[in-house]
Amino acid sequence: MLSEIQGKRVLITGSSAGIGLAIAKLFLRYGAQVGINGRSTITAPQVLDELNALPGRFTQFSGDLSRSENCENVVSDFVQHFGGMDVLINNAGGLGGRSGLEGIDDEFYERVMDLNVRSVLMTTKYAIPHLRASARESGLSSAVISTGSIAGRDGGGIGAGVYGSAKAWVHNMHRNWVKEFTKDNIRFNIVSPGSIDTRFHADKRDDVLQNMRNSIPMGRFGLSEEVAPAYLFLATHAFSGYITGQIIDVNGGQLAP
Repeated sequence: MLSEIQGKRVLITGSSAGIGLAIAKLFLRYGAQVGINGRSTITAPQVLDELNALPGRFTQFSGDLSRSENCENVVSDFVQHFGGMDVLINNAGGLGGRSGLEGIDDEFYERVMDLNVRSVLMTTKYAIPHLRASARESGLSSAVISTGSIAGRDGGGIGAGVYGSAKAWVHNMHRNWVKEFTKDNIRFNIVSPGSIDTRFHADKRDDVLQNMRNSIPMGRFGLSEEVAPAYLFLATHAFSGYITGQIIDVNGGQLAP
């Protein structure tokens, strides 16, 4: 059934590193046509060699998706290059900084919300006509899959409240879009990672990291490569054609209270 992925046109935002890059590699392994997006393009020869060796084909579309005009441009450039879009994966986002309530100002709030909310909202807005056309032409559902977070359920750590709230917004907005776009045969689901071994946690002390590991039943942080298959599952109509409006937790048992 994974043969369905071959030739699928998949835009993955925030895919120049970390979880996004792992997702891109997995889709390319199964022959997809992948748009890789980051604020800048991948230039590391080792990474490019690995990507080029995979069966699928990819093109890079750089752009800071915290700005609406860049969301529109990336979608437009992707569709112009590949001739349409079958799957959108909204993975662009990030912590954006830490601040307790009394230290939050407009600049901080807007930075975190633009990075995690505007990027999803506006990229999805501009992708919808192309996803609708894909579903109509193929007879298979098209898919929007966004990266949520365990912080969207438990509020996040101290100083990450705005980030956690932004992810909760993403979780909830998907449920709204299910009501609006199921008639167009577009499915909306969330992959919600727990603590994954990426640079997201680079600002934490070693003792804090160890306490986090101790709180996970599996006793370790997850790997990006362990998160990526959930996106492949949700993108494949044969596997998940009757799944929409759901949050798939990938967290080693680190469940939110």
